[in-house]
Amino acid sequence: MNRKYLFVSILSLTFFQLSCLKNKEVSCDYSPCRYVAPASEIADLTIYLTTNNITATKHCSGLSYSITDVGTGKQPDACSGVSVKYTGRLTNGNIFDERIVTPLGLDLSSVITGWRSAIPLIKEGGRMTLYIPPYLGYGAQDRKDANGNVVIPGNSILIFTIELVSVL
Repeated sequence: MNRKYLFVSILSLTFFQLSCLKNKEVSCDYSPCRYVAPASEIADLTIYLTTNNITATKHCSGLSYSITDVGTGKQPDACSGVSVKYTGRLTNGNIFDERIVTPLGLDLSSVITGWRSAIPLIKEGGRMTLYIPPYLGYGAQDRKDANGNVVIPGNSILIFTIELVSVL
């Protein structure tokens, strides 16, 4: 009786585990318009763009973008893995991060909201410039390097030029 019970228990557990694996595909439940920058940040971004004669499209989230090449390959969603080349700078022109030779592979579900919302607007081979208000970037906290130096002051508008090399 004990062997029969053990056998049925193992069989049931195995069936349960396999049925959980059957539908392993995870949907991307992300809506970029759900995350909207405060009106004051959008106004500051608009002033920056206007003052610098920059033509950009306003996204429902409050960021602005300019697509220089939409690309022709696969198009990611907000949860895709991607490989990108990019330069990140502040409105004063200071570059705070860049990856322009060797592409960086990353998961869009783990990046700042501005990237997650905008990169799916282009396809592989596409290029864009993002103008990201603080709420969709790094917010009010200073970002420091390993030596404790402030690299990105809190409440900074971020500007990224991005090339989508591939969708992983």
